[in-house]
Amino acid sequence: RLIEAYQPLVFKVAGSFRSLEDAMDVLQEGTVGLIESVEVFDYTRGVAFSLFASYRIRGRMYNFLKKEGRADVACLEARGSEQLSELELLADTGKAVSEQVELLEVSGRLQSAMSRLPTKEQMVLNRMYLKCQEAAKVAEEMNVSASYIYRLHTSGVRRVAGVTSKVIHQRK
Repeated sequence: RLIEAYQPLVFKVAGSFRSLEDAMDVLQEGTVGLIESVEVFDYTRGVAFSLFASYRIRGRMYNFLKKEGRADVACLEARGSEQLSELELLADTGKAVSEQVELLEVSGRLQSAMSRLPTKEQMVLNRMYLKCQEAAKVAEEMNVSASYIYRLHTSGVRRVAGVTSKVIHQRK
């Protein structure tokens, strides 16, 4: 029942990966991650199942893509795999000026929010999102456990989301 109930979580996590050519394989790996989550989940630890499962699902998907040689798809700095011709590179496909200004404003607020985070949370978010490092590698470099890295990650994302949501609600 848990697997059926939380199957939409697999689709939600898969949506965070860009340009999925083999989406069915990625979804299948995510489902395996969900099944593993059900098998090893310990409710006495006080962690929500959806949070626990989402990390496991994302990890399975990422490991699959890593084996396929496309591990950078989860990175914010990932480049598109398609090769563009010189003519296509010249085409103006940029955003409208108003969208660019709004993006700059939000980007500035995001950087400001990041700078106000505690040092460790800042380090974790920078390494995981900007440098595309896995949580295990970040944990090793910081000489802490992977679970502590995930707690710092979650806390940092919540703080940044709180600041950015305030900005969005102020604009409405």
